[in-house]
Amino acid sequence: MGYGSAPDEPETGAGSDAPERYRPVSERAAAVRPSASTGEHAAPLVEALLRLADDRLVLGHRLSEWCGHAPILEEDIALANIALDLIGQASLLLEHAGQVEGRGRSADALAYFRDAVEFRNLLLAELPNGDFAVTIVRQFLWSAFAVPHLKQLSASADATLAGIAAKGHKEATYHLRHAADWVLKLGDGTVESHARAQRALDELWPYVHEMFRTDDVEAPLVAAGVTIDPSTLQLAWRESVASVCRAATLKVPGDGWKAQGGREGRHTEHLGHLLGEMQILARSHPGAEW
Repeated sequence: MGYGSAPDEPETGAGSDAPERYRPVSERAAAVRPSASTGEHAAPLVEALLRLADDRLVLGHRLSEWCGHAPILEEDIALANIALDLIGQASLLLEHAGQVEGRGRSADALAYFRDAVEFRNLLLAELPNGDFAVTIVRQFLWSAFAVPHLKQLSASADATLAGIAAKGHKEATYHLRHAADWVLKLGDGTVESHARAQRALDELWPYVHEMFRTDDVEAPLVAAGVTIDPSTLQLAWRESVASVCRAATLKVPGDGWKAQGGREGRHTEHLGHLLGEMQILARSHPGAEW
């Protein structure tokens, strides 16, 4: 249906690459050679890496909130695995950001000891889960962007970022297929599921535009081939999303108010509550190891 070929299944471990998916993050990171940038590109690269990492860390935490609460057991496992994939990607990106920054901050320090104003995630990622339709539609909209984004980042001039993106692209391809399948089931299902899916699409649509915003922070990185201009992905993203929505009998909303601010640290009140829950253990016992 235009949203990627069938990759490995995290729930079953099927596929030739499945064992790698279950290796610890530290072990998977060992395969990626450090290539921390220095000079004029260091500060913009740290910012770009935090944007990539924070999207995944926050969205992964949101998905983890479904553990034990999903509508069926298989979906409980699937959402937990997708959350683990995203948090694993975030860990690798934060580790690289810490290396580039050169201030001795580890991935854990960047995850657990930054305040909300220091986070650079999209507002879309931090919104409450809502009902199952909201979670699925959000995951679909974001994954439809993440797949082509990671594919292009896998050719980054930064070797470490390229390696992380290549690993993440395999996982994101499955995430997109999984979410799109659910959008089809909900949209073209019962009267109730269709209404909930359409309502979720309408409510989330103002937040999708932030994915494609460009600014001066990443301009030198785009010119150097380190990152890509996300606005170049918007047209293909719209076509992909519209294709699935048509099959699901859902109407793509019109563009109106466009939420923004997450990339600059201006967040909704929801992020503060999420970070309070996510960071409490590390902040209560700083320096603890287990």
